[in-house]
Amino acid sequence: MMQPTPRAADTYIQPKESSMSEKSAFLKALTPEAKACLGKQMFQIPRYPFRVGGESRRGIPTQFADSRRAAHSEPNNDVYLRDPGPLLNVSREHFQIELRGEDHFLVDRGSACGTLLEGAIIGKNRTGGEKRLDDGDVIIVGTSASLYVFKFLNAA
Repeated sequence: MMQPTPRAADTYIQPKESSMSEKSAFLKALTPEAKACLGKQMFQIPRYPFRVGGESRRGIPTQFADSRRAAHSEPNNDVYLRDPGPLLNVSREHFQIELRGEDHFLVDRGSACGTLLEGAIIGKNRTGGEKRLDDGDVIIVGTSASLYVFKFLNAA
């Protein structure tokens, strides 16, 4: 018995996902301060390297390019964090997340206090350092007393 030829409406082709969605990664805010700087609880990392650092002015943490910068200049960070206390945890150029092939890396940018990744210190005393990020890794910006705590989520 002959099978009928499928019509266009009977055939469904799964669209290919873009390579960007295959490499999507997120930062999940684990503290109110982290949520305030990202603008929401779950934040998709829009580009690499994704840079995080301190804002020297006191006040509310801000996301992305600072309006005080000249239009032609590049910001130093994608997210700016402000330390409200007398002891500073966040350096101006603190850490960045890089995508290398299929892997994400946390790279300390020579911060004073380092970055805690799953309890291990990356960098500190302006030495820099890096470690591959795994899905679910907790990132603390600065010391364990820092108000900025995130969870790295890899959607790949």
